[in-house]
Amino acid sequence: MLEHPFNPIVFKDTEILILGSFPSIQSFENNFYYGHPRNQFWKIMEALTGYPINNRDQKIWLLKEAKVGLWDMVASCQRKNSSDSCLEEENVNDIEALLEKYPKINKVCFTGKKAETLFKKHFSHLSIEICYLPSPSPAYAAMNFEEKVVAYREKLGCERRI
Repeated sequence: MLEHPFNPIVFKDTEILILGSFPSIQSFENNFYYGHPRNQFWKIMEALTGYPINNRDQKIWLLKEAKVGLWDMVASCQRKNSSDSCLEEENVNDIEALLEKYPKINKVCFTGKKAETLFKKHFSHLSIEICYLPSPSPAYAAMNFEEKVVAYREKLGCERRI
């Protein structure tokens, strides 16, 4: 059983929580969210805010200034590779407790269908706005980078907040 290696990145004034499913093998190796070099998450956030991201500290600063938090739905699981379709025996994180601890969070967004499905299965009783963001994974090729940026801009509304 693999345990989730990262704490949530959330601040007292966080308004939007972005949930993925579970860190990729590369994210484990790089010890940070969206750590695969081809994953587009940080490039999308850079495009939205205009703030260059060159290291971990800048990523955390950008999230704080944009009032965006990060975590994942799955606390522990079995898996054969980084694909969401290979996650098995998932135990979910206590999203409800996190939302209670950070009451300014008013929207939860998902960077994949697996995360959204798990949230709806375990936390559908919560009254909070939710939205689906296109996967920033390089494996998700139904949208190009520019289309993903437009979708994130529309749903997050954090463009040039900083």
